[in-house]
Amino acid sequence: MADLDFDPSGVALKNGSFFGLDCSAEQSEILIQSLPWDVTTSYRPGTRLGPQAILEASYQVDFYTPFLNDAWKMKIATLAFPKDLLNHSQQARTQSEKYIGFLESGGDLSSSPAMQEILMSTNSENRKLQKISYEQTKKWLSQGKKIMTVGGDHSVSFGPIQAYSEKFSDLSVLHFDAHADLRNAYEGFEHSHASIMFNVMKLKNIQKLVQVGIRDVSPTEIEFIGSDDRIKTYFDWDLKEAAFNGRNWHQVCDEMISQLSQNVYISFDIDGLDPKLCPNTGTPVAGGLEFAQATYLIQSVRRSGRKIVGADLVEVAPGPDGDQWDGNVGARLLFQLCIAMSELK
Repeated sequence: MADLDFDPSGVALKNGSFFGLDCSAEQSEILIQSLPWDVTTSYRPGTRLGPQAILEASYQVDFYTPFLNDAWKMKIATLAFPKDLLNHSQQARTQSEKYIGFLESGGDLSSSPAMQEILMSTNSENRKLQKISYEQTKKWLSQGKKIMTVGGDHSVSFGPIQAYSEKFSDLSVLHFDAHADLRNAYEGFEHSHASIMFNVMKLKNIQKLVQVGIRDVSPTEIEFIGSDDRIKTYFDWDLKEAAFNGRNWHQVCDEMISQLSQNVYISFDIDGLDPKLCPNTGTPVAGGLEFAQATYLIQSVRRSGRKIVGADLVEVAPGPDGDQWDGNVGARLLFQLCIAMSELK
């Protein structure tokens, strides 16, 4: 817990905890777990390094916010960083890259036992990751905690969302992204970053999936969206057209929020933002939300009386030569998500 000697205006202590807040797991309200995993990333790898980049940048975040009094008093705990998972991701990635390269060069999977073996192995490793994250999230949920997951590619969200869907019978997922992520086993990967929401929609108790900022989508995903009335997608081109025609963001946010149930889980792929804010993310796409638009929507959900019961932040990647711009933006977005989740008055 943040103690009485903590100076919110002082020098940040680099103590291995996000924002330097070192509440114990037992005393915490919000637990932050890191899942440094990017085995199925299909364009640019590196999001496995996102949690550490966000952690380092989080020490530069100041604690004043108009959205929450004394935000530094939030009871936030940081679970131990899983170095073994990071190492395992790096090893598994070397194999999956061979397979992805094989497909992209026009290889025929049916004629390559070696590539079939890599695919089976990668699917197995992804299932293990989902099991680990599911069990850890379920453990802490049973103790009354809220879980904030920091990835890693978007596939890491499945285990936590699965655990949340079992705890809450009316769960809505508010999904910020450039991509719909509704592909069935993209490239043969059952838990691909491009398949996360396809898999989420198979879970029990998912009442609504509200997608925001989508602007890179396949024809089959459009068909999938049209086939399930639990999915409401706000495409980026429609949001821009509404703005060009004079509709303000407050009105648009009210409409989005009206789609949500009482208990809301936020899954935030940072590439939902304009890529000038996240140029090193795995799959950047022109367009997207401004930071203030995203935070306004997040805080509007809270002000509506709905409860943000959990969240994840994924696809943050540091740039070449140690560039920390993406981590800096990610840390500030993480702070906003924690504020929205907190019950602190």
